[in-house]
Amino acid sequence: MPLLRESPARPHTFPVTAEFTNWRSEQRAWRDTVALLDQSHHMTDLFVQGPGALAVLSRLGVNRFDGFVPGRAKQFVAVSEEGFLVGDAILFHLDDGRFDLVGHPMVLDWVQFHLETGGDEVRFERDDNSAIRRHGPPALYRYELQGPAALSLVERLVGGALGDVPFFHTARLTVAGRPVSALRHGMAGQPGFELFGPWADGEAVLEAILEAGGDLGLVRAGAKAYSTANLESGWVPAPLPAIFTGAGLASYRSWLPAAAAGSLGGSFGSARIEDYYCSPYDLGYGRTVHLDHEFVGRDALAAMGGSSGRRKVTLVWHPDDVTAVLGSLFEDGLPAKYLELPKARYALYQADEVRHGGRRVGMSMDCGYVANEHAFLSLATVDEDLAVPGTEVEVRWGEEPNSTKPQVEPHRQVAVRATVAEAPYVAVARGAYRTATIAELRRAGGS
Repeated sequence: MPLLRESPARPHTFPVTAEFTNWRSEQRAWRDTVALLDQSHHMTDLFVQGPGALAVLSRLGVNRFDGFVPGRAKQFVAVSEEGFLVGDAILFHLDDGRFDLVGHPMVLDWVQFHLETGGDEVRFERDDNSAIRRHGPPALYRYELQGPAALSLVERLVGGALGDVPFFHTARLTVAGRPVSALRHGMAGQPGFELFGPWADGEAVLEAILEAGGDLGLVRAGAKAYSTANLESGWVPAPLPAIFTGAGLASYRSWLPAAAAGSLGGSFGSARIEDYYCSPYDLGYGRTVHLDHEFVGRDALAAMGGSSGRRKVTLVWHPDDVTAVLGSLFEDGLPAKYLELPKARYALYQADEVRHGGRRVGMSMDCGYVANEHAFLSLATVDEDLAVPGTEVEVRWGEEPNSTKPQVEPHRQVAVRATVAEAPYVAVARGAYRTATIAELRRAGGS
């Protein structure tokens, strides 16, 4: 615990331009028109191929793999033997026997370890993000188009109407004379597409996007805005992976570089590292868990019976209390912990205590300001009986005692009132944008 608490590792970085205009306008673009978010540099890719590739992934993922054919993607979720989350990422089925697992390193490390030690007929190649990669550019460019005008922009790029592309399916397109893969999904709680292809084609595709999107209100979104998109869509980016306990994980911990352990921050305090772990049910991944195949952690998840007692929610922080935290910088005495805007997470694994009626009832894990809602929000997991919209709780902001992480200054801990709301917070992300047809998206976007 002390090693994680005092670790100098920073939150996950986005090695792209911080702002193209300003993060408030860039946030609004994915709500009002269309935003272009560059994913090329902060994601890690693990390319997996071979006759045994699907079997290995099925053995490690809680997901169902029946019908997982080329041209489809899924949110891949992996757990420990005890049923607690190791991590999640997006798994693309590129071609027969070829896959690309894309996301933060937590779950990619887990899969890579099993590939190296499992003896399966599998080959893999890893392309780290641009903050870690030692040589050369990324293997792939990734451009995310999000917002009501995203479909119109894609159809301009290809010079005609798209056929129906179901949610989390991939279409093969031609843009600026280059072959492009386009995944339909919504990353910012809005409908959209992720365009990707070989890095060498990226500049030409980017120029085509910028030219085609000019009169559609296209706005390039930088790292500051991008880092907050998950607060609207309800995705928790970095829960603490459940890898720090268990004799069965000793070999994995020995294999994992110490630098990959990350840092732990926030007011949630416990001597038991297990108290920081989450099950898939805590974070809304129950629909992803399928017990119809053998996988690591299956028996433990079966024993949970579809619930572990907590549920993911959005917490809407009281504006007066947020204002008081910011205002403490201008008062005499020790201020509250600095609340950075738009994203206030200051450790890789943020864990702030949620209280109700004088007792701990949950953990707040990611927080920031959303201009589209004029609200400071956090994503949390709380006791199921309190996961009712309108319930009043309290978030403890700041550490007590203060850790020595470089991003932690001397401060005092404060209580911030918060109201429980649904996750995803944005109504469109809770609606039919997963099931809507391309024709329905076209009508909704006015194209």
